[in-house]
Amino acid sequence: MSFLLPKLTCKREVDQAIKSVAEKVLVLRFGRDNDAVCLQLDDILAKTAHDLSKMAVIYLVDVNSVPVYTQYFDISYIPSTVFFFNGQHMKVDYGSPDHTKFVGSFKTKQDFIDLIEVIYRGAMRGKLIVRSPIDPNNIPKYDLLYQGI
Repeated sequence: MSFLLPKLTCKREVDQAIKSVAEKVLVLRFGRDNDAVCLQLDDILAKTAHDLSKMAVIYLVDVNSVPVYTQYFDISYIPSTVFFFNGQHMKVDYGSPDHTKFVGSFKTKQDFIDLIEVIYRGAMRGKLIVRSPIDPNNIPKYDLLYQGI
């Protein structure tokens, strides 16, 4: 399903997307097109893209093509999903140690839709961090890996 969503292939394209998407949540999925979990997440993103078109814009970013952002967001697990609103990085409290990105795939389409709605409403009120509406049992568990320390 990754062929249904637009891809950003270089740093300039990612920068342009962050700057130009206004009044909508920008969803950047960092991963690889041939990874099984990424394909599962891409399927959910593609199926919800039309339903969320008034609230969100979704792009796929290959971790190998944009190493600057891969390092900046400390993408050590793929897929990782990062959210922006009006050029501002949106953080989400998932009950995990890292609030900067969602690691792994969403269990259901509804989990992703609920998360985008919460981020959108919080961002419209000026919040930079929101609490995740996703059931904690549906959030993948992982340990933080700090690379290059």
